[in-house]
Amino acid sequence: MNLKEFGVFFARIREKSGYRSQRELADVSGVSHSTINRIEAGTHKTKHETLKVLATYLKDVTYEELLEKAGILEDTASPSSKKDKPLSEYESLFFYELEKLSEEDKQKALEHVRYLRYLAEQQK
Repeated sequence: MNLKEFGVFFARIREKSGYRSQRELADVSGVSHSTINRIEAGTHKTKHETLKVLATYLKDVTYEELLEKAGILEDTASPSSKKDKPLSEYESLFFYELEKLSEEDKQKALEHVRYLRYLAEQQK
């Protein structure tokens, strides 16, 4: 599946998951609207970390399916096969440790991160 085809697939999954707009998915997931827009336009090869975050908000598709459809499954097969730099401690926390939390605690963490992002924007 090429980038354009993946973009169409992703847009269908987003809509099927109840998100009428890219912005709506961006708001709940914390992934920027511009990133989601580039994914759906087929102009952006998505990082596996981004797909991991988005997969938690999408219905009827798993993280592994997204990786496969995006053509990057082999990039995440093992740490030695990763082409990107290793995740920082913070990235690892957000992408892997959050899986261990209950849905309620994940929601609280997301709300806290949004609040911190809001505070950072206010300081600019």
